[in-house]
Amino acid sequence: MNRLLVEIGTEEIPAGYIYPALESFSAILRKKMEVARIAHGEIHVYGTPRRLTIIIDDVAGKQTPLSVEMMGPPERIAMDDSGNLTVPGQKFAEKIGVSPKQLKVMETDKGRYLYAVKTERGIAAKKILKEILPESILSIYFPKTMRWSNLNIQFARPIHSIAALLGNDVIPFQVGDVKSGRNTFGHRFMAPKKLKLSSPDQYLEILSDAFVMADISRRKEELVTQMNEAVARINGLVIPDDALVDTVTNLIEYPAAVVGRFDDEFLELPREILITSMRVHQKYFAVVDHQDNLMPYFVAVNNTKANDMDLVAKGHERVLRARLADAQFFFNTDLKNSLDDKAEKLNSVLFQADLGSMHDKIHRIKKLAVFLAATQNLDETQTAHISRAAGLCKSDLVSHAVIEFPKLQGIMGRVYAHKQKESGSVATAIEEHYRPTSAGGPLPETVEGAVLSISDKIDSICGCFSIGLIPTGASDPYALRRQANGIILIALENKFTFSLDDLIKNSLNLFNKCDASEVDLLTEKIIEFLKGRMAHLLEEEGISKDAVAAVLSVSKDNIPTIWQKAHAFQLLKSEPDFEILATAFKRVVNIIKKADSSETVSQTVSDSLFEHNSESALFNLYKDVKQRVDTHIKNGNIDKAFSDIASMRESVDRFFDDVMVMAEDIDIRRNRLALLGQISGLFALLADFSKVST
Repeated sequence: MNRLLVEIGTEEIPAGYIYPALESFSAILRKKMEVARIAHGEIHVYGTPRRLTIIIDDVAGKQTPLSVEMMGPPERIAMDDSGNLTVPGQKFAEKIGVSPKQLKVMETDKGRYLYAVKTERGIAAKKILKEILPESILSIYFPKTMRWSNLNIQFARPIHSIAALLGNDVIPFQVGDVKSGRNTFGHRFMAPKKLKLSSPDQYLEILSDAFVMADISRRKEELVTQMNEAVARINGLVIPDDALVDTVTNLIEYPAAVVGRFDDEFLELPREILITSMRVHQKYFAVVDHQDNLMPYFVAVNNTKANDMDLVAKGHERVLRARLADAQFFFNTDLKNSLDDKAEKLNSVLFQADLGSMHDKIHRIKKLAVFLAATQNLDETQTAHISRAAGLCKSDLVSHAVIEFPKLQGIMGRVYAHKQKESGSVATAIEEHYRPTSAGGPLPETVEGAVLSISDKIDSICGCFSIGLIPTGASDPYALRRQANGIILIALENKFTFSLDDLIKNSLNLFNKCDASEVDLLTEKIIEFLKGRMAHLLEEEGISKDAVAAVLSVSKDNIPTIWQKAHAFQLLKSEPDFEILATAFKRVVNIIKKADSSETVSQTVSDSLFEHNSESALFNLYKDVKQRVDTHIKNGNIDKAFSDIASMRESVDRFFDDVMVMAEDIDIRRNRLALLGQISGLFALLADFSKVST
C-alpha cells in the first residue's frame, strides 16, 4: 500500500474558491477510484492560494480483481452427446477469453446452460491513475474559470506545475502544457525555489520548511494564535469574525500578523462603519477592549514575514487612514440630509420594473404594517412607531455609506434615525426589518421590527407573484423562499395570529393590477407557496411528512396554531394504538369523500332515523367532544383537542361494526352520511387523517 499525492500548482486562486474546489476534487477522485476498483484509505485535502492538494492513504498497487459469471448457450447446443464442445461452445469460450476446461454447466429455470466464471485481474493502479488524474483535475468545479495561452483547457487560474506521486514513483501525465513530476515549490518570496519530493510522506514537512503551511486547519490555527498574541500586547481582543478568518486563511500561505493603529478621531464614526471599512476593503480585524469598546487598533495578516514588521504596520496604517477618511466623509455628508429627504429620493431607486420604485414599496409596506399591527391589538404608540419606521425603512439605500457598503443597509438607517432623534423603537425597527438576512440568522427582537419585517417580505412575495416571478427549482432571484421562511419564523417567535389569507389579499390589492378573481387565484398560489415552506421547516424539526401533510391540508391561516397542531399530531402518532385510530378515522373521511354529492347534501342529523344504539352513542359523543375541542382550540390547548378526538375511536369502530352506512333506505343513508360528515368536519379542525400512512 502506498500514499498518493497530487498537487496542482497555480497562480493565486480566489480565497472563496479553495474550500469548494478541494471538496470537488476529493469527491471526483473518490468516485473515479471506486469505479476503477482501486482500494484506498482516508483522503486528506490541503490548499493555499497557489496549490490544491490531495493525499490519499493506503492506495492499492492494483485494481481489485473482478469475477463475473458469464452465461453461454444451452447445453444441448454447446455440447454434443459425448460431452465435447460444439462450434457454438468453442466460440463462447473464445469470446469470453477462457479455456474450454473452465466451462461448466448450470441448471437454470430455463434449462441447462453453459457458463464460466471470468476473473479480470487487476491492472496496476499507477496505469489507471495516469488516465483518471488529468480528467479529475479538469473536472474540478469553480464558479468561474479562465483560459490562458493558446491552450484548450480551463481552470480557475493558470496551472504552472503538477506533482503526482504514488509512493516513490511519479505518475506521468500531462494537463495542457504542464507535465507531472515530483517537484513542488515553496513560498513565492521567502523560499521560491523548486522542492523535490521523494514521497508523499514528506510533503507537509518540506513545505513547512519552505514557509508554506499547506494544512488549512493548521494555518488557520496559527493565524488566530498570532492575532491573539499580537493584540494581547495592547491589552485588546480581536472581534470574532469566523468568515473573515476563513477568507484570510485562504489568502495566505504563511501567516504573519501585525497590529496597526489609526487616529482616535475615527472612533467618532459609528462602530459598524469602522469595522466594515476595515473588513470589506482591507480584510483587517477590528480590536476591542475588555469592555467591548472599539480601540484605535486593527490586525492585518500578511503573507510574508518581513525583517521590519513595524514598517509593514505603518504601510497598513497609511492605507487604512485613506479608507477611514472616505468613510468619515460619507458619514458626515449623509448627516446633512434627514431620512425623510432620503426617502423622497427613493422615487429614483427601482424596486422592480413592473412593481415600481422603492418609494412605492415603502408606501405599500406602511399600509400593510398598520393593518398587521391592528390584527395584533398593538397600542397607538406602537402602531405610530411602526408607521413611522415603515416610511423611513429604505431611506438609507440612497446614503453614501450604504452605497459604499451595501451590507450596512438597515444598520445605517438605525444610526441615522438615532442621530435625528427618532424614538428608539423606530430606529431599531428600521434595522430589524431586514431580518433574518440568512438561514438561521437572528430574527427581529422587537414587535415593531417583527411587524415591519413581515410587511416588507409579504409585499415582495405578493408583488413578484402578481407579475409571474414565481420561484422555480433552479431560480429564485428575489430570494422569496428565504423571505417566506422569515415570515413564518417571525410569526412563530412572536406568536402572531394574523390570517395569512387576509394579509395576502390586502397586499395584492395594493398593487392595483388584479381584479377580485385574480386576487383569489393569486392568494391560493401564494398560500400553497407558503405551505411548502412550512412543510420544509416542520420536517426540519422532525415532523414526519404524512403528519405535515395531514395538518397543512386543513390548516393554512394561523402559523403558530399550525405548529401546535403538527407537533401535537406527531405526538399522537407515537401512541401505540395510533394505527388503529388512524385507520378508523381514515375510513370516516374516505366514505365522505367517495359518497355521491347528492347524498351528502344534508348537514342535519335526525335522532329519529337512528336504528342502532351505536348511532345515538356516537352522535352524543360527537356533540360533547365538539364542544370541548372548540374550547381547547380557542384556548390554544391543541394537545387536549387531539386527545379528546382520539377518545372517539371506540365509538367510531362500534358504529362501523353495527351499521351499514350505505343503507338501502335513502333517508337512513343520508342521515348516517350526515353524522359521518359532522365527525369528519370535527377531524378537519385538526388534521386530515386520510393523509396518514398506516
